[in-house]
Amino acid sequence: MRISDCFMCIEHLLVTQIIRIGTIMKGWIFKMVYEKVSPELNFVDREKQVEKFWKENDIFEKSIENRKEGETYTFYDGPPTANGKPHIGHVLTRVIKDMIPRYRTMKGYMVPRKAGWDTHGLPVELEVEKKLGLDGKEQIEEYGLEPFIKHCKESVWKYKGMWEDFSSTVGFWADMDNPYVTYDNNFIESEWWALKQIWDKGLLYKGFKIVPYCPRCGTPLSSHEVAQGYKAVKERSAVVRFKVVGEDAYFLAWTTTPWTLPSNVALCVNPDETYVKVKAADGYTYYMAEALLDKVLGGLAVKAGQTVKGESLDEDAKDANGAGIDYEVLETYKGKDLEYKEYEPLYQCAADCAAKQHKKGHFVTCDTYVTMSDGTGIVHIAPAFGEDAKVGRKYDLPFVQFVDGKGDLTEETPYAGLFVKKADPEVLKDLDKEGKLFDAPKFEHDYPFCWRCDTPLIYYARESWFIKMTDPEVKANLIANNKTINWIPETIGTGRFGAWLENVQDWGISRNRYWGTPLNIWQCEDCGEMLSIGSIAELKEHSDNCPDDIELHRPYIDAVTCKCGKCGGTMKRVPEVIDCWFDSGSMPFAQHHYPFENKELFEQQFPAKFISEAVDQTRGWFYSLLAISTLLFNKAPYENVIVLGHVQDADGQKMSKSKGNAVDPFDALQKHGADAIRWYFYENSAPWLPNRFHDKAVTEGQRKFMGTIWNTYAFFVLYANIDDFDATKYTLEYDKLPVMDKWILSKMNTMVKDVDYNLGNYRIPEAARVLQDFVDDLSNWYVRRSRERFWAKGMEQDKINAYMTLYTALVTVSKAAAPMIPFMTEEIYQNLVRSIDKDAPESIHLCDFPEVHEDQIDKELENNMEHVLDLVVMGRACRNASNIKNRQPIGKMFVKADFDLPEFYQEIVADELNVKNVKFTDDVRDFTSYSFKPQLKTVGPKYGKMLGGIKAALNDIDGNAAMDELNATGVLKLDVNGQEIELFKEDLLIDTAQIEGYESVNDNGITVVLDTNLSPELLEEGFVREIISKIQTMRKEADFEVMDRIKVTYEGSEKAEAVFEKNNTLIAGEVLADEVVKAQPAGYVKEWKINGEAVTMGVEKKGE
Repeated sequence: MRISDCFMCIEHLLVTQIIRIGTIMKGWIFKMVYEKVSPELNFVDREKQVEKFWKENDIFEKSIENRKEGETYTFYDGPPTANGKPHIGHVLTRVIKDMIPRYRTMKGYMVPRKAGWDTHGLPVELEVEKKLGLDGKEQIEEYGLEPFIKHCKESVWKYKGMWEDFSSTVGFWADMDNPYVTYDNNFIESEWWALKQIWDKGLLYKGFKIVPYCPRCGTPLSSHEVAQGYKAVKERSAVVRFKVVGEDAYFLAWTTTPWTLPSNVALCVNPDETYVKVKAADGYTYYMAEALLDKVLGGLAVKAGQTVKGESLDEDAKDANGAGIDYEVLETYKGKDLEYKEYEPLYQCAADCAAKQHKKGHFVTCDTYVTMSDGTGIVHIAPAFGEDAKVGRKYDLPFVQFVDGKGDLTEETPYAGLFVKKADPEVLKDLDKEGKLFDAPKFEHDYPFCWRCDTPLIYYARESWFIKMTDPEVKANLIANNKTINWIPETIGTGRFGAWLENVQDWGISRNRYWGTPLNIWQCEDCGEMLSIGSIAELKEHSDNCPDDIELHRPYIDAVTCKCGKCGGTMKRVPEVIDCWFDSGSMPFAQHHYPFENKELFEQQFPAKFISEAVDQTRGWFYSLLAISTLLFNKAPYENVIVLGHVQDADGQKMSKSKGNAVDPFDALQKHGADAIRWYFYENSAPWLPNRFHDKAVTEGQRKFMGTIWNTYAFFVLYANIDDFDATKYTLEYDKLPVMDKWILSKMNTMVKDVDYNLGNYRIPEAARVLQDFVDDLSNWYVRRSRERFWAKGMEQDKINAYMTLYTALVTVSKAAAPMIPFMTEEIYQNLVRSIDKDAPESIHLCDFPEVHEDQIDKELENNMEHVLDLVVMGRACRNASNIKNRQPIGKMFVKADFDLPEFYQEIVADELNVKNVKFTDDVRDFTSYSFKPQLKTVGPKYGKMLGGIKAALNDIDGNAAMDELNATGVLKLDVNGQEIELFKEDLLIDTAQIEGYESVNDNGITVVLDTNLSPELLEEGFVREIISKIQTMRKEADFEVMDRIKVTYEGSEKAEAVFEKNNTLIAGEVLADEVVKAQPAGYVKEWKINGEAVTMGVEKKGE
């Protein structure tokens, strides 16, 4: 429990005092030292003013320039696509990416932050297709490649202004005036250099492989792109009868992709598993895996309407299925025994294709990839699709591919022109008609969809270009380099990302598209010789038709030919462009046009000290960066990476427009302001966990942290202006400070130390919690305990101490929090520091991070005050439990603890709790005892029927004596019906038993006991305090000025009037009354119930 949970917050205190001080200031004319601060927590307009200040004064640029002599701390910004709008998840990535560089800048580092734009790829093409009303590659080529590419280049910048405004509003600082752009010629030329390096190492090759292919986009995808588009789908699978040659028997084989069955050329079994030949209840004889008999054939007799012993079978009846009912085992084999056993082709088109290729097909093959978890233990093989290619190569099977580039089945099949997924039901229908379909069970599995256009992918044999990431040396280097990276959390690097690298696949880098970095390979039309071009200069050396101002995009680059160095023939560029992830993964060097220029700059800024993106970039940008850097430099391209979780709605659901739960980031920023949302993302949870974003959570964080700082700051400015207090005219003289000031300065330096450590180690929520706790201590304890010092007349040393201590704390915590809430801290700094010291740095973000003054850290002092806070919180709990108001004095409080407190701290406890005396004691058994009950889940199993006797024995024991025994020996021994029972702490439910007249609380080894027996004297004092409070309330409600002298008149019960009469002088002194008299209430009159007694009071100004 924090102290803010128990005490009047500074916000209430501030509002109260503004009312009070406002009356004093009426008619006064004076020059304020600091600009007046509104207590309103509407930060949005203020943030716009700060944003304007930063822009007009080039504060970001100065933050770089001022640190140019400092050590370089490079941050790489993962480039967004400017033709897509920002979403709420981008706020999270932006605020994490911004905060760490701000912190490092304040620590003295030079932190280059170059913004970038990811400009190539399918998203842009799809946007342009939609705009132009085109559909697919054929229509694009009919429209014309050159105008299409021009539209792509324009489309890239569709939302550029929105992104820039968004980034500025969030407070994301990066060089957006000189960004790197992936379509820029210089950027592409650097990529060409990189690709040539990879080519020269023999790692870039063209291969005929099964690749994940999007028929809508007409291009293959890389494995890390595929990983982004999986969805759970329910589809019909097929269990098919394949007729064995020469036998009245069938292989039962299973597939999840019925559309591949026309291309079937083989079946596959696991060579090590057991297979059987069975006579089934449906009249057929089948070959299948023994382990799956009951799963596949179970219940078959019921479905076939068979009888047993003359009775119809009920599928719920005992012995209604299984061996002997659904099937009879005829023979048993090992999978290897079935190898090369032939069956009749399922479709004639596949047999015809095999015959043309003069290759044998339609027999049983063996491979251990066949499992016994699903299906029949026999799978169908179509080598043009999926994992089947490996088996196809092993057995030299015919290559049958009856699917075209659009994903439609070809004319050789009965399903010409049908998209593969639409062909599924037609295939099943035909097989069923022909008696070849045994079953078509629904099957739920994860299936890949194109992450760009949401079309189901197919695994499809195509010629593509690959980077050989599976090369043993490359793979070993990838894994080794990954181990040098500080992953936050570590489990991503060792788990998700590490596993990805352990199972790395060759990178399918080519795309059969238009708007992208052209693959830099030229091939001779005559002899097939290939040439990799690594620069524009090299291209001009080999070409006699390359324009001086060549643009490295299609169709311009396609027109450039080279002369073959081998045969003298004409070389043309291959038609593919490259994966846009290669663009973004090349940014560390390509942004500098390395190696053609800026060599020293690149080496100075490589590798990055820090990057951060969402978890889905594990197989995207994080991988492409590491892969390319390993291939080129054999070095990790980043040293520290914070992996971010996704932003969800209040219920933990993924946000989407279709669900109606998506949050518009601009609306959220307009409603809450950037600082509030930034703070929420920092303190809510570890960055890698999902964040549930909703208004209530943001508002609560804003109120508790930002509101507390703001109101403490407003409190200081209010009183400093009244006292004309200019902090530059005084010094903080530590030796003259009282304990309370030294305590908050100790806490402040501890806070700075802990925030510095946490941010230095990328522990963001931990740093936020440290700041939150300090602000809580500053506002709800230091200011609360010190407020009367600010109200004192004159400018005595104690008042100066209070002002200087609070000023120092406010400026220091603002600097420590500046990387997290840059707007509000800037406003506080400008008013508190720059307004009185023009030589101070122009912005808080040009300041150094606060230094730690170790000599001011007093852990004993902090511990003592922490004990005070613990006792006060526990004392409040006792008061609440006994329903005794805070204004009612209590005689005694007893404390049993393993610490003692000096008298000064005991007085604070007594004052806070309105207790006359605080006594530390080793024995509170006169006021408390303990009650015990058995813990049923542990005692029940051990003692069973004796439980009742144990309960009775525990009810009768001396609670204090039993607790002493338990603490001393760790066991409580009982005699239950002559049998000794031993109970340990885990066997007992222990409660503190209250003794009448006392209220106690026990927590963490501390016991606090309040004596709730109220003497007449204490009750009377409490009554007087209530009277004074009510009169003060009436003064405010009557709008009296704070120094107005008043007259109080009263009438009430006999008891109330007696208290008035006896304490007349005390009451008058507290409420500035010249008279407190029993009379007909006059002036502002109000009726009250005070401690159950009826009282009517009137207050009026003297002289009215």
